[in-house]
Amino acid sequence: MKKRVILISLVAAMATGFTVTSCSSDDDFGVTAKQNGVLTLNFTGENITEYINLEVEIMEINTKTIIKKTLNKENAHSFEVAYGSYKITVNGVVIASNEEVRAAGTGQTDVTSAVKNLTIPLFVKKFHEDFIIEEVFFAGVKTSDNKNYNSSRYFKITNNTNKILFADQLIIGQSEFLTTDDKNPTPYNKNLSFPVKGVMVLPGSGNQYPVQPGDFIVIADNAINHKQNTSTAYDLHNADFEFPSTKNTSLGQVDNPSVPNADIIFTKMGFDDMFYLHNRGFESYVIARFPVGENKDSFLSKYKYDYTYVNSAGAVKPESTYAIPNSWIIDAENNSVPTKFIHTLTAPGIDSGWTSVGATDSDANRFGKSVRRKTAGTMTNGKNLYMDTNNSTNDFTKDAVPSLKDGIQH
Repeated sequence: MKKRVILISLVAAMATGFTVTSCSSDDDFGVTAKQNGVLTLNFTGENITEYINLEVEIMEINTKTIIKKTLNKENAHSFEVAYGSYKITVNGVVIASNEEVRAAGTGQTDVTSAVKNLTIPLFVKKFHEDFIIEEVFFAGVKTSDNKNYNSSRYFKITNNTNKILFADQLIIGQSEFLTTDDKNPTPYNKNLSFPVKGVMVLPGSGNQYPVQPGDFIVIADNAINHKQNTSTAYDLHNADFEFPSTKNTSLGQVDNPSVPNADIIFTKMGFDDMFYLHNRGFESYVIARFPVGENKDSFLSKYKYDYTYVNSAGAVKPESTYAIPNSWIIDAENNSVPTKFIHTLTAPGIDSGWTSVGATDSDANRFGKSVRRKTAGTMTNGKNLYMDTNNSTNDFTKDAVPSLKDGIQH
């Protein structure tokens, strides 16, 4: 008789959607209880004396649940959260060295007990009187018959200052890691450097390529009129520089002899001239400059980065690449998608946010869209002045109409 009672109870529990987890007697079934803990965040930073306001975002990695909170004049705060694995991003305004400045920080932790404390160091954001990344078009386009078109991607880099800048020897770096995957590499410290799987350097001896205040340069993967191949693509024949992957014939790229080639000084792609952008936007990009005494040869001889990670089979795998020192970086931009984002790949003082094209992984609506920096006003010469807070979440428009859709117009 007791067996029948147990069976009926089990069927009832299944019908009501309860999860049977344990029993204290033959007839007593319980339901799964959600376990919460208290996560206390403490903020600190070199020479920071006051925390004016901090925007805190806490994301549970597995469920993508997000908690947002604005803190005013607090250097610590407690949050009730469910047990889980969390990434924390902090952006705000502080007083450091008697100045009001922007600062940011990141952290991560597992909450598996009733009380968890985490200290998050905040870093004052560093701004440079130099170029910024205005736009990245990485998604590409579909042809008129809905096939992938593997070219016409570009970087648009802008002089956001009131002085003439030179694009000579500007470095563009492509992240080694993805914002959608955390390999937990060892060693790894994004507050020191930016690991890369591809590096290209623009040509020039120092003053060959001047850019006026508010003006821009375009670095195209192939500087041709792509409309000749498909009406849905863009005319990039008068780009300033190009990085054609001519050795990979499957891309169908050709060299435009009238457009200077960027120098691909390092790549982990299958061809030594290949610099190919992730078309779902899971990468981050930086622009940088060689400091005095450094050049591409010294970079390749001195800045190798060796690390290990544990693969899905549990084996420790060694990898070797290069890393650009953070002190060289003048601007950065992180990309991801909301359903896959795990972490930014830059130091929070360089870029503490991220932007995106598409809402989900492999979103069919991403084609023909880019990420573009928002305007903050106009310069005295009438050119756009662009927002620059070193936080791509605030600075960039997601799913934007590409600015070069109708060709390159200065």
